[in-house]
Amino acid sequence: MQQSPLRVVVLISGNGSNLQALIDRQNQADCAYQIVKVISNKADAFGLERAKQHLIEVDTVPHQSFDDRETFEQALIHSIDQAQPGLVVLAGFMRILTPLFTQHYVGRMLNIHPSLLPKYPGLQTHQRALDAGDKQHGLSIHFVTDELDGGPVVLQATTNIQANDSVETLKAKVHELEHQAYPLVVNLFAQGKLNYQNHQAWWSGQALTTPLQIEDL
Repeated sequence: MQQSPLRVVVLISGNGSNLQALIDRQNQADCAYQIVKVISNKADAFGLERAKQHLIEVDTVPHQSFDDRETFEQALIHSIDQAQPGLVVLAGFMRILTPLFTQHYVGRMLNIHPSLLPKYPGLQTHQRALDAGDKQHGLSIHFVTDELDGGPVVLQATTNIQANDSVETLKAKVHELEHQAYPLVVNLFAQGKLNYQNHQAWWSGQALTTPLQIEDL
């Protein structure tokens, strides 16, 4: 009997280009996940329209409507858990999450970050890579823990920084890599090949000592 696809909830704050890549992956025969809900903290996030176009349930939990971070996160947890997901995917969700939230989903929440972690956690990663004179830049996909952008990294993808690169060109190159990498990793999790144990990312039954690369898969 064919196994049901893994139920996935995606959290966004903006355009939702990574969400679109995840939606597009669902059309492939070997896709093992299904996006069942998309939630934003911003009502005008274009990603919500992307979800609606594909008949995916949407919800808005505006952080400004709550007195503090804890009550906002409790409302967000309530909305997510209504969909009974096996995985929560952060795709440009621009809110710092507290342990109240991260511990509720530990081992079943992924984030994508536009730098080669542990370099440049937080914001303005492309500018920081240029300012440092780095030769390479890229992205990291990691399990979410209490530490900001500090959970165990599953996969990294890199691009060379050229002498004429700007923040915008570098951002575009990293975005292109993101759209390849995130659906791949989410599908690997849905297939049961990737999991979280003992504060580590595990791949095919072994703890990852170095991040996976797209070309390895």
